[in-house]
Amino acid sequence: MISFPRLDSWNAVSEVATIVAVEEKKRILCRIPLKILHDKYGATTDTPMQSVSRHREVIQAAAKNAIENNNYQQDGSVLLSLANL
Repeated sequence: MISFPRLDSWNAVSEVATIVAVEEKKRILCRIPLKILHDKYGATTDTPMQSVSRHREVIQAAAKNAIENNNYQQDGSVLLSLANL
């Protein structure tokens, strides 16, 4: 089972939002670049996490799908794209 505790963060330097998934006590960082948040949801550099909050269910479903399909980056994180959402 995959769960999503409310451990969200924003990295202003790399312009990437991160949500955390937990599967079998293992944390998986799920990253969404600002460009994707902007293109899909109209997010700006001032409001990226508001977009994440508003669209949490869709983002979590995309992250869950990526995890279940083993779509991991080399560092063990999941990078969501427009195609995922």
